[in-house]
Amino acid sequence: MAGPAKLRRDAGVIGLLYASLGSIIGSGWLFGALHAAVQAGPRSVLSWVIGAVAILFLAFVFAELSTMFPNSGALVHMTHVSHGDLVGKIWSWILFLAFVSVPPVEVTAVLTYTNNYLPGLIHSGTGLMTNLGMALAAVLLAAVVALNFLAVRWVIAINSAATWWKLVIPIATIAILMAYSFHPHNMVAHVHSTPVSGVFTAVATAGIVFSFLGFQQAIALAGETRNPNRYVPIALISSVLIGMLIYVGLQVAFITALSPQDMAGGWNHLRFTGMFGPLAAIAVTVGAVWWAVLLYVDAIISPLGTAFIYITASPRIIMAAGEMGNAPQHVTRLSRQGVPWVGLVVTYFVGVLFFFPFPSWQKLVSAVSLITVLSYSIGPVILLRLRRALPDAPRPFRLRAAGVLAPIAFIASNWIIYWTGYAVAQWMFSAVFVYIVAYLLWYFVVRRRPLRELGWQQAWWTVPYLGGMWLVSYLGPKGAMGGTGTLGFFTGMWIIAAFSLVMLWLALRAGQSSEAAQRCADLVKTLGSSGVDSRERAEELEVAP
Repeated sequence: MAGPAKLRRDAGVIGLLYASLGSIIGSGWLFGALHAAVQAGPRSVLSWVIGAVAILFLAFVFAELSTMFPNSGALVHMTHVSHGDLVGKIWSWILFLAFVSVPPVEVTAVLTYTNNYLPGLIHSGTGLMTNLGMALAAVLLAAVVALNFLAVRWVIAINSAATWWKLVIPIATIAILMAYSFHPHNMVAHVHSTPVSGVFTAVATAGIVFSFLGFQQAIALAGETRNPNRYVPIALISSVLIGMLIYVGLQVAFITALSPQDMAGGWNHLRFTGMFGPLAAIAVTVGAVWWAVLLYVDAIISPLGTAFIYITASPRIIMAAGEMGNAPQHVTRLSRQGVPWVGLVVTYFVGVLFFFPFPSWQKLVSAVSLITVLSYSIGPVILLRLRRALPDAPRPFRLRAAGVLAPIAFIASNWIIYWTGYAVAQWMFSAVFVYIVAYLLWYFVVRRRPLRELGWQQAWWTVPYLGGMWLVSYLGPKGAMGGTGTLGFFTGMWIIAAFSLVMLWLALRAGQSSEAAQRCADLVKTLGSSGVDSRERAEELEVAP
């Protein structure tokens, strides 16, 4: 009798690098320069650097963690090892929301550009999708999901080919815009028309951090490479650095290509014809019509390529949740090609649901940025806790100065969450809160399990952490951030920094014991060797220490 299907290990270092870089160069390059300039003016160049540095700290953290847990859906596994079953369940839900919400963003980006030559998909006044646009979005998402039913080696090959295209077009766009229209004075024009705080809010809401978070794809596919210890750190760090160089170049090219009259009323009142497709519109304005046509083509390829690779990773997160007992065991089923097909189906239907409350690129990107950064904010906590609980565990890549870099990464993550503003935070924190309440009702009322087995001793800190982040966002600045105005912007940042250090200390104290962490790590290790976990393993992982 044939054994269970296993994940194939066909992804090499180039495949992993392309997976991360292909996700970084998605719809963000098509819209990010415009939205960043509106919020921060010429200082938006600094926004891209800040975003890259912040994400690079997280990438350093996960370069160590991902080599300790070279499984697909690794963050789900390492959360269980560090802080047990309840924290693992909460973060599985956060991760699920983070991954499954990205493909709808990319599909929406395609329709937003397409609307410039096929009107009727986007409302001209609001930028929201029409009913026709929603229907087409569902069809496009289904097509990308269908391609992911191929074996992973074909998935990697398709993404690698698309990544070459996605790299060449942005780089060429930088050169062409500067060659056709170059106004260097724009880099200092109307600099005070946007607040200094716009440099930071742009990181979270203009698609900057959304773009750089594509680095995570190498982690999600770690279980499908033969040498994760070497390949994953290279892919993580290289993809962020390459992405930063491209995006900074694009921002400079965008600003200097604009006609000085376009920002005559200040950067926050920037207006020009065709803003729904900003780069193509500028190309037309400066006389590079032939390149605008190519940009409209790329506006289909780049976002769909990113949606493609996120849909590749999302089912692996769902499968990992099933392996750890956080989701029904049915989600761990693989096709003959080694594809987690149940997770693909779930990814599609939940992804379609995101079109309804967030029917535009601008609305979706802030929400996705917050929930994704929140999902990865636990990384520094896990790294430092495992340094204490499992000091002798193999670490093929060991982060130097982790005691300094990990806290910085945690603070940076929480700053980004704060920068998105209360209007977005209340949606995302509510989704997490609803899940926690629903799980507790199921645990105590349906299963009638005792409190001692819940794992609250390792998870209690998540309540003040999530509640505190919500509260500071609520008390934050008014206007675009949607707070009450009780706290000034930079006062809120200082409070977040101090709060982060306190929560980090509490979270480290609440982690699993060395014995429990080692037992869980040993069980997680078997997942990488067997490919599919059994119900018995999932139940064993669920037992509280």
